[in-house]
Amino acid sequence: MPVRRAVLWLAVSLVLLIVSSRVLVWGAVDIARFLQVSDLVIGLTIVAIGTSLPELASTVAAIRRGENDMAVGNVLGSNLFNTLFVVGIAVAIQPTVVPPEILYRDMVVMGALTLALFVVCFGFRGPGRVQRFEGAALLSVFGGYSAYLVTSTIG
Repeated sequence: MPVRRAVLWLAVSLVLLIVSSRVLVWGAVDIARFLQVSDLVIGLTIVAIGTSLPELASTVAAIRRGENDMAVGNVLGSNLFNTLFVVGIAVAIQPTVVPPEILYRDMVVMGALTLALFVVCFGFRGPGRVQRFEGAALLSVFGGYSAYLVTSTIG
């Protein structure tokens, strides 16, 4: 692809990214108001899922090609990038107060699940072997946590 065409596609993609991110935030706020839940809950569930779908697609594609290192690197790199870079830039632009439920509920859950993933990766069937059962268990925990968030804050 010629450089001029690549630059054009890059510019178009960036504009579409900005527009779609605004639409995502507006839609998420409308859903939160409709369901009468906090913006935090919508951010921890719907927005998190929506922004992670491209990562899921690339991870599944990497696993289907047998590129397991790429899949794990994508997931870990994305988590580190979101936790450190995205949060860092956001609060550098606009300092914020962290609600107590993030510190006492969500950060504890995130830490516990990170530890659980570490145990799964180094534990049951030898280092680096994660089986369907462990994946299903992690997925079930996410579903339960999301359900807890929604049901505990409705109304």
